[in-house]
Amino acid sequence: MDLSGIGVLLIGIAFLVLAIFLARVLNNIAGVLSGVGKTVEQLPNQLDSIFTETGNLIHNSNDTLADVNEKLGTLTPIFHIVGDVGESTRKLSSALVDATASSTKKWSDTDVEVQNKRIGGIYGITTLGYYILGKRKEFKTTSFYEEGKVRANELKQIKADAREEAKSNL
Repeated sequence: MDLSGIGVLLIGIAFLVLAIFLARVLNNIAGVLSGVGKTVEQLPNQLDSIFTETGNLIHNSNDTLADVNEKLGTLTPIFHIVGDVGESTRKLSSALVDATASSTKKWSDTDVEVQNKRIGGIYGITTLGYYILGKRKEFKTTSFYEEGKVRANELKQIKADAREEAKSNL
């Protein structure tokens, strides 16, 4: 054998090794394609179940949305009422702010001596009211309680006298 024969032999061996390697690779690819084929065969059944579940989900979502819309329709008048109350409160607080600002302006325009007299009058009225409330409470708790005890004892005495009178008449 000469060199060209050895070269051809080596090329043949290389092609044989390459063919064996390619055969194994193609065999693995065939296995993968077989698995893909099985998966594709099962795909319609799986898609049918997925579409059925999706349809059920959409139906339930529509029912829930209809229920929410109905309840929201029920709550809408309450939101309007709350809005009206908020607007009324805003107007009232605005009026109070205006009155306070006007009173503050009038107060700052008056003389310091007049302000002191007014404050003294307010303190006097407040003290008098506190004193009257304290005496009224004291009057209610002591005199009514004691008077009630006296009347309860009088009623007991009258009942006892009535029993004795009834026994003596028998």
